[in-house]
Amino acid sequence: MTVLAVSTLLVLAGCATDEPTTGASGSPSAGTGSGTGEQSKFFVRADYDKQLALLDAAPTGPAGKPWEQALNPAMVETKKFTKPGPYKICFSNAGLNNPWRQVGFKTMQAEVDTHRGRISEFVHVDAEGKDQKQIADINDLLGKGCHALIVSPNTTATLTPAVKAACRKGLPVIVFDRGVDTTCPVTFINPIGGYGFGHVAAEFVTQEMKRGGKVLALRILPGVDVLETRWSAAKIAFDKAGVDVVGVEFTDGDPAKTKKIVNDYIQRHGTIDGVWMDAGAVAGAAVEAFEDAGKPVPPINGEDQLDFLKLWKDKKLTAIAPTYPTYQWRTPIIAALKILDGERVPNPWKLPQPTITQDNLHEYVDTAMPPLHYAMCGCTDLPGYPRRWK
Repeated sequence: MTVLAVSTLLVLAGCATDEPTTGASGSPSAGTGSGTGEQSKFFVRADYDKQLALLDAAPTGPAGKPWEQALNPAMVETKKFTKPGPYKICFSNAGLNNPWRQVGFKTMQAEVDTHRGRISEFVHVDAEGKDQKQIADINDLLGKGCHALIVSPNTTATLTPAVKAACRKGLPVIVFDRGVDTTCPVTFINPIGGYGFGHVAAEFVTQEMKRGGKVLALRILPGVDVLETRWSAAKIAFDKAGVDVVGVEFTDGDPAKTKKIVNDYIQRHGTIDGVWMDAGAVAGAAVEAFEDAGKPVPPINGEDQLDFLKLWKDKKLTAIAPTYPTYQWRTPIIAALKILDGERVPNPWKLPQPTITQDNLHEYVDTAMPPLHYAMCGCTDLPGYPRRWK
């Protein structure tokens, strides 16, 4: 999802299709399907269309370095931020509360190490998944002499005022991973985004399961733009395909809670024909729940976390892994240095977002790395690999 001005949220682009569109209130104006409920207030039809178009776009930038590449880049000037180095780079992090974020942060730290001549100090503040702590963290960093501020917001709307306040201080702000409802940052960095992820996963599940079958949708938490848009795209695919979404449940990223939810739905419905997930960290737990119940694992999506990829290969699952690559954690550091040099950068900076399929699964299963490692870390050329990530 692109960084949005508030006005953009109020004027949603519509077009004549049989898919649901949203009006100004965010409520659905047509076509809510069985079990999918109303469309998310985060849904913006124009952004959905753009992201799906980007799935087929060819990246520009250095070959073999997707963290430096961009899809259909629109460049912005940064000369006003030019400063002599070395630099103090500050990072307000939403949290380190799941394996994806832990792998990503290790990748970011390693990227910093490759620029030690130019980065004199790297300050990281962990919000521990708490909005109010992150707001306080950002306010504190504004008085610490940072040359550039990187922000990965905990939630979108609540962190927007703090990001706006940072922009008003005149230092370059770089937002990545999760977005905010303002265009004031110099750039917003992330892969194609939630719509692309959710669409790829839902299309696969609906195509691989029987028509009209039962789908269980597992989500992590509400209120985060990239997760909300994953569900928005999946909802469109499920409504169009006419599947029966028997449940949309939040797992909190907890494997034990995930297994209990899946088991409850198996007991209630007997057969689940497909499982869609807005993030893959607990995909392995979902698979184990079917196995524990003596049921075949239905078509399912996960992510590029190695425990799921290994299960997929070993159990010969019918599966797909759209990704939200952890190599994106390298890009904000690269962007900060470019901006402080006065170089133009893309805004938004859309990175490639590969999908792992049955055809390329063998390229990503790495038995030498821990189960909670992410295959798309882009970290094999960085200092300390593989020890740092084990």
